[in-house]
This record gives sequence, structure tokens and C-alpha cells, in this order.
Amino acid sequence: MQIAAVARRASKVVQPRFSLLQFIAQGGSTPPSYSSLGRGFSDGKSVSASFCSVAVAADGDPVKELHDKILESVKVKRSAPPNAWLWSILEKCKSRDDIKLLFDALQQLRIFRLSNLRIHDNFNCSLCQEVTKACTRVGALDFGKKALWRHNVYGLSPTIGSANQLLCYAKEKKDVRFMVDVMSHLKKNDLPLQPATADIVFSICYDADNWELISKYAKRFVKAGVKLRKTTFDIWLDFSSRRGDLESLQKIEKLRSNIYNRHTIKSGFACCKGLLLERKPEEAATLLQNLAQNFPDSKREDIIAELQKLVSEWPSEVIKHQNQEDRKAFITSLKADIPDMIKSLSSMGVDSRIKLEDINIAESLSC
Repeated sequence: MQIAAVARRASKVVQPRFSLLQFIAQGGSTPPSYSSLGRGFSDGKSVSASFCSVAVAADGDPVKELHDKILESVKVKRSAPPNAWLWSILEKCKSRDDIKLLFDALQQLRIFRLSNLRIHDNFNCSLCQEVTKACTRVGALDFGKKALWRHNVYGLSPTIGSANQLLCYAKEKKDVRFMVDVMSHLKKNDLPLQPATADIVFSICYDADNWELISKYAKRFVKAGVKLRKTTFDIWLDFSSRRGDLESLQKIEKLRSNIYNRHTIKSGFACCKGLLLERKPEEAATLLQNLAQNFPDSKREDIIAELQKLVSEWPSEVIKHQNQEDRKAFITSLKADIPDMIKSLSSMGVDSRIKLEDINIAESLSC
């Protein structure tokens, strides 16, 4: 009798208080869920936030919340947080304070990877470039430059791609000083120069009309063995022709011809201007004839547009860089040589659409 009573009491203890069949019979549509953190059954409502979720409160600071979740994961839970959290912070950064939180999270993740996971490698290059992009997006340039440090506590891998992100920002803002600062960081941290870097730097110097600076960096790129792009040579040659610097133009053209056999439209016209500086209008016309023959008809309008600039704009630009005592003779030579070049083009059967009577160099070169 006693044994039977004990058995009846035991059956009541192990009987579940709420069965699945009872739940369905009562009209329930969702069975109780089990917490991924092993906290037992829930009542079907939201449980405490899991570290595997990137969801954040709509009325909170998303960057701060993600930052706190990452720190709680690595410091309290001693577990690696999902990569998505870090990428989400990168996307959501909108201020300098957000960038500070980003870099703090990077530092803590770096420490966790070293101490707990024994991972000594830095984060991948793609992440590092996105960090730099986020810095430029909000104007946190001092943090962006930290991504170029060879030795840093954030686990960032310095790359020339990150540097180019910063240089593009300098180009957009026409910030020559920042460009110089970035180039200094490249040198200090032994980052290899690339053709894309030269393209950006030359463009900034050209827009700033800073010949000394473009000459300085040109030597650095050439010495490093960088194969400059055609567009880079276009900028460099055009700059020297605008200044009337015949010696530099000839040296640059020699470098270009050692790499590329054919001219671009801009490099061809720069060399044409060089021949006019040498007082060789017939040779200038021959160069332009060959240039027209080497390009398809679809480029014809571009060639005519450059020829129009040579006649109407270049003389007034180049005269600014001539010595005062030489200007009168220089004007006289251009007044004779540019019409001679146009005549030679006409005799070669090249339709330049420029009439000799429309050329008025004396007015464009008025002192």
C-alpha cells in the first residue's frame, strides 16, 4: 500500500505541467521556444538578446549598442562575436564619436584574438579599407591615418588601397596639405607605391597648379619603378606644356615613349605644343596629322576640341610663365608659328575647322 502511494505521488511529480497537446487544444499557434543560451523554456515572447543577433533598439544608438555587445562578448562571455557586428558598425558610423567606438572595438577584438584565440594575424585588407572609408566619410582623418601605421594596436593591415582612399578624399576636398601628410605616412611605413596612387597625386598637384610638388613626387614614383598610367603622363605632360617648360616636357615624353608606343590625344597635343615652343610648326602639324590618323572617327571631335584649346587658350596660359623681358619675342613667335601650323594641316588635307582670320593671338596674349 505504501509502495503504491509513493508511485502515484511520483507520477504526479514527473507529469509535465503543460503538454504540447494541451497547448494545441487550447488554440495556441506557436509552441514554447527554447533559448539558444540554454536558459530553459520561455513563454513564447522575446527573450534576452542573444550575442548572435545584430538587431538593435530603434530608439537607441546603434553604433554604441553594437560596440557594447562586442565588448560584452569578448570580456564577459569570452566568446568571439559574429563578424556581422563589426561590419554593421562600419556601415552605421556617422560621426567622429562613432569612429572612436569603432576603433575601441577593433582594439578589444585584437586583444581577444591574441589572448584567447592565439591569432596573431591582422584583420583582412578588405576590412581595413572599409575602416578607412568610414573615417573619410565622417571626416575623422586622424583615425584614418592610423590605418596606415605598420605597427598599431587595432589589428589593421596597412595597404596602399587604404592610402588611396585617403588621397581620394584629399582630391575631392582639394586639400594639398592632407595629401602631403598621407604621402609622408606612406614613406614612414614603407608602403609600396602604385600607379593608381600616382594618378591621384598628380591630379591633386595639377589642380593646385603646384609644379614643384608634382616634380617632387614624380621623382619618387619614377625612382620606385612605378609604371605610370597613360592618364598620369597626360597630366604631367599637359602641366609642363602649360608652363612652357620645354626641357621638362622632353624628359617626360622620353619616359612615356619608353613605356607606351602610341600617344593619347592629350599627350600628342602636349608634344605638339612642345614643337611650337621649339618653333617647328610644320613638325607640329605632322604630329597632329598622325594623331588624327591613329584614332577612329568617333574621336575626331575630341581632337578638334583640343586644337581649338591650343589656339584660343594655351597661348594665354603659357605666356604667364615667361620672363617679362622675353614675352614680346614669345608673342611674335606664336603669332607666326600657330598660323603656319594651321596652314600645314590644311595642305595635308586635315580639316581643322579653324580659320586663320579667327586667330588673334595678340589679344589673348595682351600684357
